Amino acid sequence: MAYINQEDKKRLAPKIKAVLKKYGVKGTISISHHSNLGVRLKEGKVDLYGEKTSPHWCGSHGSDSVNTYHIDSQFTGKSLVFLKELHAAMMDGNWDKSDVMTDYFNVGWYTDIVVGN
Repeated sequence: MAYINQEDKKRLAPKIKAVLKKYGVKGTISISHHSNLGVRLKEGKVDLYGEKTSPHWCGSHGSDSVNTYHIDSQFTGKSLVFLKELHAAMMDGNWDKSDVMTDYFNVGWYTDIVVGN
């Protein structure tokens, strides 16, 4: 069962913040439902909209979600490098022993990257 707590967030925060600082991006880190680690990107020097290969976003109400399973196929250039590095920092210590063929999901925690408010 997916679970993440505030201690895990404190452990991951310096690595996540280092990636954000490296690329000049401002963002916040949160935990929702004790199972999901989220990073909300507010503003920065990375053009996520300009380097997206797919015109479709999964979002509403002024924000867009990055599909963390398809970063490689949906972004190019600096956006791709930034998002891969950010997601790697978010996944430090996580695991995925899921078997989708049997509808069995076993992960340490889920991740969300959201662009905007």
